Amino acid sequence: MERMKRGALGILCLALAVGVILPGGCAGSDTGGDGGAATGEPYVIGAVLSLTGAQAGLGGPEKNAIDMEVARINEAGGINGRPLEVIIEDDASDVDQAVARTTKLIEQDNVIAIIGSTGTGQSMAMRDVISEAGVPQVALGSGSVITAEFDPLVFQTPWTADLIVPLALQYLADEGLTKVGLITEDTGFGKDGQALVNAMAAEYGLEVVSDEVFKPADTDMTGQLTVIKSKGADVVLMWSSVAASSIVPKNMAQLNLGIPLVCSHGVAKQEFIDGAGEAGEGVLAFAGKVLAPETYGAGTPSYDAATGFVERYTAAYGVAPDHFAGHAYDGLYLVVEALKRLDEGFTPADLRDEIEATSGFPGIGGVFTFSATDHNGMTADDIVMYRIEGGSWVLAE
Repeated sequence: MERMKRGALGILCLALAVGVILPGGCAGSDTGGDGGAATGEPYVIGAVLSLTGAQAGLGGPEKNAIDMEVARINEAGGINGRPLEVIIEDDASDVDQAVARTTKLIEQDNVIAIIGSTGTGQSMAMRDVISEAGVPQVALGSGSVITAEFDPLVFQTPWTADLIVPLALQYLADEGLTKVGLITEDTGFGKDGQALVNAMAAEYGLEVVSDEVFKPADTDMTGQLTVIKSKGADVVLMWSSVAASSIVPKNMAQLNLGIPLVCSHGVAKQEFIDGAGEAGEGVLAFAGKVLAPETYGAGTPSYDAATGFVERYTAAYGVAPDHFAGHAYDGLYLVVEALKRLDEGFTPADLRDEIEATSGFPGIGGVFTFSATDHNGMTADDIVMYRIEGGSWVLAE
């Protein structure tokens, strides 16, 4: 089992080129510029991210990734010789603010596409404005509802709950952990996971003996965990992404629960480890491969894109990127690569069509292939299981 200490990924594959150009014009971490100065009017994209509020631990890395890669794209000559500008707005982890920020980007800034929002609830709330304007959206929220409730303008970069829930439930069944104490956050993301776990648990021979919910601003979950304990659960399954999720393992330790804590991808970040402290040791989570780039397969386009990204991000920010930064990288480049394939004079509808035509794009979250009926393009093969060990996320055996 290989330890992924904070910042250690930044030294991976220093001899690698930072990008790889793929057939058909798709570039992984390659900017596609000619190295000359970008001139003319910029392509203007909007991004709605949760930089404050309960989901700031996700939005911060997303902003870092976008800022870093936009600078890199422009230094390499921009997109077909034109500079790229991304206007980033903070929705404060709030659905109403997400709508307001989206409206501002479309009506005042005249953006040609929008990346975001960070959260599922915000991403869903934005779609009425998106639909009215006819501007494509690449959501960074991971709720399955974002693309299950299909909208031709809406795409999505994270793996969805309907991919990860079966992996988590199968793991519990294999380990003989059949009495599940479920705890979820009261957000669109949490509700999505909660509904799927309850709908699917019986298929795996599992029983949800307690179904508890906490608010993103809560500071103590002993009440919910006491109920879970009283119901005889032999595992706690948590579906959460907010900072408050790190309180759960600490409260479990205080109550001497003595049972495993298995989590969604929402906790696979350094913020959770720092918040949980020693109580986080042994916590399991399902997430993407960027925390352990060797899992992409050395020499593959995804491996080259990921290791280049890890190296650049670590050098810029002093910490290795988490998969939230990767979701933003993917959202940005899905739009950028589509722009590079378009002739001047295109419309937002043309850009939407070109994003949908994405095939075999090696992103950080996985290899993206969209279609007229699939605007997520991820598979369970893009997900691995991690454990917290020694204050770091490591591959679980």
